[in-house]
Amino acid sequence: MAKSADPLQLDSMLCFAVYAAGHAFTRFYKPRLDALGLTYPQYLAFLVLWEQDGLTVKALGDKLFLDSGTITPLIKRLEARALVRRQRDTEDERLVRVFLTDTGRALREEALAIPLEVGKALGGRPEDGARLREALHLLRERLDAAE
Repeated sequence: MAKSADPLQLDSMLCFAVYAAGHAFTRFYKPRLDALGLTYPQYLAFLVLWEQDGLTVKALGDKLFLDSGTITPLIKRLEARALVRRQRDTEDERLVRVFLTDTGRALREEALAIPLEVGKALGGRPEDGARLREALHLLRERLDAAE
């Protein structure tokens, strides 16, 4: 009878596999994002805004799982570089919306190469990336439900 794997062995831990993959992504993305002058969290904010411009700061933070203490300084740094602008909501002045500037919109064209490079790194098979993404979404959903 085969000996069962130690559940506390590092290589048997799902959390470590996700953690290590996250670091690999960071190393992969860093030079590409450096060329755009963006950090990874800033890039994620742009992905959201390129999809839906004019979100509230709170909605943007919610989509990225970032609290206001993290998302606000991130937006301020992008605003200082004239990539986004903040504006009070016209109907509810308590809300602040984030809008892309023309420069921020134009950055999208430069960023288009990044997902293509990720696809190449994954072997060029879109179904492999889709399968991994679906598995990670399911993992997050199940962990959220277990909280």
